[in-house]
Amino acid sequence: MVSIGFFIYFAFAIVVLSLLVVTRRNPVHSVLWMLLLFFHIAGVYLFLNAEFMAAIQVIVYAGGILVLFLFVVLLMNLREELSIGKYTTFGPTGFTFALGLFVAVSMALSSFIAAPPGKYSIDLIKQETHVKALGKLLYTEFIYPFEIASLILLVAMIGAIVLAKRRLKS
Repeated sequence: MVSIGFFIYFAFAIVVLSLLVVTRRNPVHSVLWMLLLFFHIAGVYLFLNAEFMAAIQVIVYAGGILVLFLFVVLLMNLREELSIGKYTTFGPTGFTFALGLFVAVSMALSSFIAAPPGKYSIDLIKQETHVKALGKLLYTEFIYPFEIASLILLVAMIGAIVLAKRRLKS
């Protein structure tokens, strides 16, 4: 019963923090709310007994991605952007679009048919540990999507280096 209460707290906090991230006018405040959001998501991973995923959530997202977001926010000229106010009249249109998207996603989820259970049951994962089961799946069944994702990241990294070199020359 206590774990259900904690899960309800984390679920409610994640929804509220997500709304705070996208509704704050100050981007620095949005980034700080996102930090708290990432820690709550890591808490949900801990409830799922996925300690490795919780640690990765904190290290990669809260430690790396969020710092990148913060640097981008601090490098932008925000005072000029906020003074223009060119996107403030689209509130009702955005709300209508969000409501329509919510209805479409709700309809799609209501007709969702669960797939048959996989070969990794809870007992097997407890025997092997989460990291070992994740590694087996990643490097056997999902090796091609993993390699394609790594190639896409490699191309993006090379592109960023080429663009940075061009700016340095001129």
